[in-house]
Amino acid sequence: MPSKVSGLLYGLGFGGFIDGIVLHQILQWHHMVSHVEEYPADTVAGLEVNTLADGFFHMATWVLVLAGSIAAIKAWREGRFAPSWSFHFGLVLAGWGMFNLVEGIVDHHLLGVHHVRDDVGSPLSWDLGFLAFGALLLVGGWLLHKRGIAAMERRARGGEERASVGR
Repeated sequence: MPSKVSGLLYGLGFGGFIDGIVLHQILQWHHMVSHVEEYPADTVAGLEVNTLADGFFHMATWVLVLAGSIAAIKAWREGRFAPSWSFHFGLVLAGWGMFNLVEGIVDHHLLGVHHVRDDVGSPLSWDLGFLAFGALLLVGGWLLHKRGIAAMERRARGGEERASVGR
């Protein structure tokens, strides 16, 4: 079987990129520490700290994607099979879901450093929606991944049967 590590690392990294690019930069709903009183995003000094924290966050997600690439190359060099699309992208979706769940629980609920929407009066519903979306990604991705495993096993059995007939 192909390695699962690269798909999960890609999902964690790309999930972080989507969060940072879409929610932090494009929609500007929050930044990494925008719910911390000392660093309000509506002041120049606060925005500077939040932008720096966002940069460190993006660097961490970049490292996850780099690690996913290294894991994929390592697996190929070891002679492991390349994954099917559903095997790999199921893991990518599951990794994105894991990112959302961990980031949502830790940053939104345990640490309280930001919420999905820091610009609304009651951010809890947005935070819960983020967690629900993460759970859907995780479950849906894992089901897609399992479907990919089953398809790869069927193909492998079919190849074994063709090889035995040719003997």
